[in-house]
Amino acid sequence: SNPLIPLACLTLNEGPTSDVTLSLDAIDEYAYPDYRGKGCMDESGFVFAIGEQFTPGPSTCPCLCTDEGPLCTKPECPKVHPRCIKVDTSQCCPQCKEKKNYCEFRGKIYASLEEFKVSPCEKCRCEPSGEVLCSVAACPQTECVDPEYEPDQCCPICKSGPNCYADTAVIPAGREVKIDDCTICYCTYEEGTWQIERQSNGQL
Repeated sequence: SNPLIPLACLTLNEGPTSDVTLSLDAIDEYAYPDYRGKGCMDESGFVFAIGEQFTPGPSTCPCLCTDEGPLCTKPECPKVHPRCIKVDTSQCCPQCKEKKNYCEFRGKIYASLEEFKVSPCEKCRCEPSGEVLCSVAACPQTECVDPEYEPDQCCPICKSGPNCYADTAVIPAGREVKIDDCTICYCTYEEGTWQIERQSNGQL
């Protein structure tokens, strides 16, 4: 009876060995299947049927599963702001998560919503978008022909008061000035400017 023992052991061992081999083949086929014409698989191994929309990965755009494989189209993503300093790329379209809260203008840094002057006539503001918007002051027309500029002032002023030209001479408004023996001149205010009016001595 002793010679039969090894034979019985060999017979019993053939079953499990064959089962293990089949199981490994099945696992290998499950882990690396060929889904062409049947479906699509994402990065995590999830299978989608033909006609279904799916996202292959966390940072990819949606795809359509076709019998020829995934058909992916990237949408028209909005442009990332040029002053963005932190971009989130974990989604299909990159998104700005943090922008500069200051402005750089002519070599200087300004806080958001800060207003500043770059010249006596030019006033600027740092916008929340990081852009600098400037405006130039519009000076009113002066009431004199010899306006003067003061330091740190944008618009000229009439230090001598309103006046006008009589030939080459400057005469003050409201005062009659004798130009020659026959002519007396004075300034009149018309349409926002002072004009010269001439009268002869005979009319006076």
